[in-house]
Amino acid sequence: MKVELLWWEGCPSYPETLADLRTVLREEGVDADVELTEVETDEQAHRERFPGSPTIRLDGEDAFPADPGEPFSLTCRIYHRRDGRVSPTPDPEDIRAAVRRASGDR
Repeated sequence: MKVELLWWEGCPSYPETLADLRTVLREEGVDADVELTEVETDEQAHRERFPGSPTIRLDGEDAFPADPGEPFSLTCRIYHRRDGRVSPTPDPEDIRAAVRRASGDR
């Protein structure tokens, strides 16, 4: 599985997401390195189809697809935790569910 984390330095939340992602991969037995990509310009954000930082991609697909029409730009993403809270990082259990879907629910 190809695992990517796209980030923008204007959002300080990507290290927490990276740690959660690596923990989930290890716990799920997925032997994959996380490829880090810093998005530095709006042009790159459009080219990468980057809806904001942090963005996790599994096999080239956004683990948490943005709503249609959401712009691609240098911005921070908003996630909703399972308990209803708004967060700058995805819920680790949602990361786990995305990894399981991408790996065929093994």
